[in-house]
Amino acid sequence: MKTRIADLRKERKLSQAELANIVGVTRQTITSIETEKYIASLPLAYKISKYFGLKIEDVFVLNEEEEK
Repeated sequence: MKTRIADLRKERKLSQAELANIVGVTRQTITSIETEKYIASLPLAYKISKYFGLKIEDVFVLNEEEEK
Protein backbone atom coordinates (compact mmCIF):
# COMPACT_ATOMS: atom_id res chain seq x y z
CA MET A 1 0.00 0.00 0.00
CA LYS A 2 1.43 3.32 -1.03
CA THR A 3 1.26 6.33 1.25
CA ARG A 4 1.85 10.05 1.09
CA ILE A 5 3.18 10.14 4.65
CA ALA A 6 6.78 10.99 3.74
CA ASP A 7 5.72 13.91 1.55
CA LEU A 8 3.20 15.21 4.07
CA ARG A 9 5.72 14.87 6.87
CA LYS A 10 8.41 16.75 4.92
CA GLU A 11 5.96 19.54 4.04
CA ARG A 12 5.49 20.09 7.78
CA LYS A 13 9.21 19.65 8.50
CA LEU A 14 8.53 16.70 10.81
CA SER A 15 10.97 13.89 11.42
CA GLN A 16 9.79 10.29 11.46
CA ALA A 17 10.40 10.25 15.21
CA GLU A 18 8.26 13.36 15.76
CA LEU A 19 5.35 11.95 13.77
CA ALA A 20 5.72 8.61 15.55
CA ASN A 21 5.54 10.37 18.92
CA ILE A 22 2.44 12.31 17.87
CA VAL A 23 0.52 9.20 16.77
CA GLY A 24 1.86 6.91 19.50
CA VAL A 25 4.11 4.46 17.62
CA THR A 26 7.84 3.96 17.15
CA ARG A 27 9.94 5.65 14.51
CA GLN A 28 10.55 2.21 13.02
CA THR A 29 6.81 1.81 12.46
CA ILE A 30 6.66 5.07 10.49
CA THR A 31 9.73 4.00 8.50
CA SER A 32 8.15 0.63 7.70
CA ILE A 33 4.89 2.24 6.58
CA GLU A 34 6.72 4.76 4.37
CA THR A 35 8.81 2.01 2.74
CA GLU A 36 5.74 -0.20 2.23
CA LYS A 37 7.05 -2.98 4.47
CA TYR A 38 4.15 -2.62 6.90
CA ILE A 39 0.50 -1.70 6.40
CA ALA A 40 -0.90 0.58 9.07
CA SER A 41 -3.81 -0.68 11.13
CA LEU A 42 -7.07 1.16 10.64
CA PRO A 43 -6.80 3.01 13.99
CA LEU A 44 -3.23 4.10 13.15
CA ALA A 45 -4.21 5.14 9.62
CA TYR A 46 -7.00 7.20 11.16
CA LYS A 47 -4.63 8.90 13.64
CA ILE A 48 -2.11 9.75 10.91
CA SER A 49 -4.78 11.06 8.55
CA LYS A 50 -6.45 13.07 11.30
CA TYR A 51 -3.14 14.67 12.25
CA PHE A 52 -2.65 15.86 8.66
CA GLY A 53 -6.28 16.98 8.41
CA LEU A 54 -6.98 14.60 5.53
CA LYS A 55 -9.22 11.61 4.81
CA ILE A 56 -7.59 8.19 5.06
CA GLU A 57 -7.90 7.67 1.30
CA ASP A 58 -5.98 10.91 0.73
CA VAL A 59 -3.00 9.59 2.73
CA PHE A 60 -3.11 5.86 1.96
CA VAL A 61 -3.48 4.64 -1.62
CA LEU A 62 -4.63 1.08 -2.12
CA ASN A 63 -3.05 -0.47 -5.18
CA GLU A 64 -6.02 -2.52 -6.35
CA GLU A 65 -3.95 -4.38 -8.94
CA GLU A 66 -1.98 -6.01 -6.09
CA GLU A 67 -5.21 -7.19 -4.46
CA LYS A 68 -6.37 -9.20 -7.50
